[in-house]
Amino acid sequence: MHSTSYQVPLFRYSTVGHRFTWLSLVASLFVATSCGRGQAETPKEAADAPPQVPVLALRTTDQRLYHEHVADIQAERNVEVRAKVRGFLDHIFVDEGKFVKKGQPLFQINPSEYQNQLASAKAAETSAEAEVASAKVQLGRVQLLVSKNIIAKTETDLARANLRTAQSHVAEARARQSTARLNLNYTLVRAPFDGIINRIPLKVGSLIEDTTLLTTVSDLSQVLVYFEVPENEYLEITRLRQEHPDQSRSDTIALVLADNSRYAYPGYIETSEGEIDENTGSIAFRARFDNPQHLLKHGATGRVRLTNVVADALLVPQKAVFEIQDKSYVYVLDSNNVAHTRAFVPGTRTGDNYVVKSGLKRGERVVYEGTQQVKDGLKVVPRKADVPQQAEAPAVAKMH
Repeated sequence: MHSTSYQVPLFRYSTVGHRFTWLSLVASLFVATSCGRGQAETPKEAADAPPQVPVLALRTTDQRLYHEHVADIQAERNVEVRAKVRGFLDHIFVDEGKFVKKGQPLFQINPSEYQNQLASAKAAETSAEAEVASAKVQLGRVQLLVSKNIIAKTETDLARANLRTAQSHVAEARARQSTARLNLNYTLVRAPFDGIINRIPLKVGSLIEDTTLLTTVSDLSQVLVYFEVPENEYLEITRLRQEHPDQSRSDTIALVLADNSRYAYPGYIETSEGEIDENTGSIAFRARFDNPQHLLKHGATGRVRLTNVVADALLVPQKAVFEIQDKSYVYVLDSNNVAHTRAFVPGTRTGDNYVVKSGLKRGERVVYEGTQQVKDGLKVVPRKADVPQQAEAPAVAKMH
C-alpha cells in the first residue's frame, strides 16, 4: 500500500482563533515597520532644525550712573582744647557728648597763683607810676636850677634819663599786669565755638601743665567728606558733567553710610587737588554735607556716590554678552533670523546690563541667552526673551 502524505497548508490549518492571532501579528509587524521608518528620520530632522533662542531688541533709556568711592568723614572744625596755664583742675562744667555754645565755660583751673601775679603786677604798676611822678618833679627842679645857672645843663639830661627809666618801669609793670590778667583768664577754659564735647581724659584735682589736652570740640553742623577718584573715572565724570551742566549740586553726590543706608541730605563737591598722586593714580576730592541732626561724626566712614545722567543710554543684557580674547561680543540677528557675531565696546555696568559705548544700535535684535547653541551664520527661530524688569531697566546704575 502506498502511503499517502497530506501536506496541509500552514495558514489554512488553523482554527478561527489562530487565524485571528496571525492577522494581528501581521498587522503589528506592519505598524512596527512603519513606525521604525519614521523614527529613523527624526534625528536628522532634529539636527537640521534651527534652534529656538530667546531674543531681545536693544533699546535706549535715560540712566542714572554712579561711581562709589570710600569716604573719610571729618567735622568741619575739630579742635583740640588744651590748657594754656599750669595748675590744678578745680571744676569740669560739661560732660562728654554734650552740645556747647561758643564761650561756654568748660574747665576751671585753680586761679589763685594767677590772681596773686595780677595783684603783684598792679602793685608794680603803681610803684612805677610813683617813680614817674617823682622823676617829673626832679626834672622840673633841675630845669629851674639850670635856668639860674646854679647847676650845669648836663644835669637836665640826667633828669630826663631818670624820667624815661621810670616811664619804662610803668610800661613793664603794665605788660606784666596784662600777662597776669591773660593768664588768669586762661584758668577758665571756654568753648571756642558751637560744637560737641568729646572725651575728657582728666578728672577734677589733676595737675594740669600748659598744653595739656583737656578735650576736643567738634563742629558737626556741616561735615567735610574726603575721597579719591582714579584718573580714568575723574575724566569720565568731568566729561559727563560737561555734557549735563544743568544738573543741580544736590543731584551730583550722595553719601552711603556704613550700614548701607543712604544719608538723607545731599552734598556737593567743594574742591579737588591740583595734581594726581603718582603712587595711586588718583586725585583727591573734598565734598560738603549739611549735618543738622549731627548724625555724621568726625572720623566716620562711608561711600561717596557720584551720580550722573546718561541720556538715551543703549543697554545690552549681560547674559547676551560673551568674551573672546578680552573682547566682548553678542549675536545679532538679521532680517532672515541668521545670527552674526558682533563685537562691541561695553561701558558702565548697570544692574544686569552694560551701557554700550559703540558697536551696537537701537532696535537690533540680539540673542538674550543660550549663546552656546548659536554660531556665526546659523539661522535660528527667535522667541521673545523673558527679561526681568529689574535687569532690563534698573533704577540706578552702579559703576563698580
